[in-house]
Amino acid sequence: MASARHRDLPLQHLTTGDGQTKRTVAIHIEELLAAGIEQVALITAPGTAHLFGELESQFGQAIVRIEQEQPRGFGHAILCAERWANNQPFLLQVCDHMFITYADSSCTRQLIEVAGRENCAVSAVQATHESQLPYFGILGGRRLKGEEQLFSVETVLEKPTPTVAEEFCTVPGMRQGTYLGFFGTHAMTPSIFKYLRQIQTKLAPEASFGLTESLALLLAHEKYLALEVRGHRIDLESPFGLLRAQVALALHGSRRDEVVRLMLEEVALAPAYPSHAAGNS
Repeated sequence: MASARHRDLPLQHLTTGDGQTKRTVAIHIEELLAAGIEQVALITAPGTAHLFGELESQFGQAIVRIEQEQPRGFGHAILCAERWANNQPFLLQVCDHMFITYADSSCTRQLIEVAGRENCAVSAVQATHESQLPYFGILGGRRLKGEEQLFSVETVLEKPTPTVAEEFCTVPGMRQGTYLGFFGTHAMTPSIFKYLRQIQTKLAPEASFGLTESLALLLAHEKYLALEVRGHRIDLESPFGLLRAQVALALHGSRRDEVVRLMLEEVALAPAYPSHAAGNS
């Protein structure tokens, strides 16, 4: 749970590449179920039962709602789902991002396949320019021998400065000034709950906490990998985030040619210098 705007982002409507209009969270749920996930738990804020009712009519028992009663951060939200996870591996995904896939398998499916094969926790990552460091958790590590997209994780830091990232998160073989940033989805082992509780016990009773610190504890005790998925993430909270997500979905769908034509028409119709901008010059 975060600001009201942040909580509302998963509820926004976007038009998919085949012309259907859906809530952002519904697009996520569809990808999860198509990837083989049997049930999706939605961690929600108080007062959102009406939304759940709308989604339940669409997805039935494939979804459950777990209410986070107080806004205590991402880490606390995950802990709310511990009983639901039932000591089993689970997939963790944020709903304030949109995931665009470049391969036949969705970004979610790519992650699940690697986690199953490697039998460990795996975080999806994306090459991230240092200008974006204030917005993402960053991993440091090394590419596994014989693997193009898979990395052993050695460091996990939350939104490091460029100086700190250069010292602790540089990955051999990656372009200078580029780092492995969290993608927004993780395949987790149930031990993450233990590390979340360890972080929680060190804080004031009502304090908020995230996930990154617990991942740092996890990598110290068990195998932890990062997968550079074939796709890209769009942070809906970033400037023009919803607009960019809408454009990306449309351009990666079956009606791409129609969308490109419509976009070019709008560009042609738009004045080079809008009147309001000219008046401010």
